Amino acid sequence: MKLKDVLERHRGERHVAVIQDYPDPDALSSAYAHRLICAQFDIAVDIVYAGKISHAQNIALVKLLGLPLVTFSESLDLSVYNGSVFIDCQGANSALTAGLVAAGICPIALLDHHERQEHAPEAEFVDIRRAGAIATIYTEYIQAGLLELDRNRREHVIAATALMHGIMTDTNQFIQASEEDFQAATFLARFYDAGILLGIMTQARSKQVMDIIQRALQNRVLRESFSLAGIGYVRAEDRDAIPQAADFLFTEENVHTAIVYGIVVSDREGQHCENLAGSLRTTKLTIDPDAFIKEAFGRSDTGQFFGGGKAEAGGFEIPIGFLTGGSDEYQNLKWQVYDMQIKQRLFAKIGIGT
Repeated sequence: MKLKDVLERHRGERHVAVIQDYPDPDALSSAYAHRLICAQFDIAVDIVYAGKISHAQNIALVKLLGLPLVTFSESLDLSVYNGSVFIDCQGANSALTAGLVAAGICPIALLDHHERQEHAPEAEFVDIRRAGAIATIYTEYIQAGLLELDRNRREHVIAATALMHGIMTDTNQFIQASEEDFQAATFLARFYDAGILLGIMTQARSKQVMDIIQRALQNRVLRESFSLAGIGYVRAEDRDAIPQAADFLFTEENVHTAIVYGIVVSDREGQHCENLAGSLRTTKLTIDPDAFIKEAFGRSDTGQFFGGGKAEAGGFEIPIGFLTGGSDEYQNLKWQVYDMQIKQRLFAKIGIGT
C-alpha cells in the first residue's frame, strides 16, 4: 500500500505527527516534510513532542527555519485528531503514546529507519527499513511525486535545508551514508539554502554541554576498548549533552565503543520526573547496538524494551519510578546504586568483570 493512497483515503482530516520526546534534526525535518506532503491532501498536521529541544544545532534549526512545533501537555486535547503518524519513532520514546491510545486515536502511518520494535503500534501504512536517516526516506517520497519542490517557495527551501541537515547528522556527515543517502542529498542540493545550513551546523556548544562532557571524561572507565561514563543528574534542558558526550568519548584512541548515561530530571505539569537515559556509539562491526542494548537492559513490565538502536548508535531510557526525588543525600545514594547497576549490566554484556 502506497503512502499516497493512505493519505488520499484520509483527505481533509487532522493528524498528530509523533516524534521522540527529545527530537533530533532527522525527526524534525522529516515531520516538517510530512506536514507539507499532507497539505497536498488537505490534511492538517500538528508536530507534537513531549520533552525538550536542547542541542544547540536543534534549537538553531527550529528558530532559523521557523519549524512549527507543539509541546505536549496534559491539557492538550488529543481527541481533535483523526489519526496519528509516528515519524522516526515507534512509540516507546514518546510520552504521547499512552495518551493517544487512551484517546482512541488510530495510528495511520509508522515510518522509521531503526530496527522494528516488538510493541510498535499497528498502522495502516508501515515503512521501516534500513537507511542512514528517515530524512532520506522522506526525500524519496518527494522524488516519487508526493511533493513538487519549488526553489521560489520558502517552505520548500526550509524543507530541503532541514532534510539535508537530517541526513548529514544521522550519517555522521555522510561518513556512514549509503548510496540512497547520497542520492537523496544530491536531489536536495538543488533546493536547500547553504547559508542557513552553515549557520545551523556551526552553532557552538553551550557551557552546560561542555561541563557534562568534562564530567564524562572525569568519570569514564576504560575496559577492553569500551569507554563507559556515568555523569550523574542532568537537567532535561541538557539531555542532548548525553549523546554529545558519547560522541566525544568515542574519539579517544583505542576506543571502539562509548556509552554515556545519567539520570535526566524534568518537571511535567508540575510533576517531578526522573529517567535514566544513555547513548551508545560504536565502530565495532560485531556489535549490533540494537541487540546490545536490548540484551543488556531487557524489558519493562509491559514487555517493551528499554532501548534500541541502528548501525553504529543506540540509546536507552529507564524510568526511575517511585524512587524519584528525595533529599540530596538520598539522591547521591540513589545515583551510586544506579551507576553500579548499569556498569554491572554492561560489563556482564561485554563479558568482563567489574
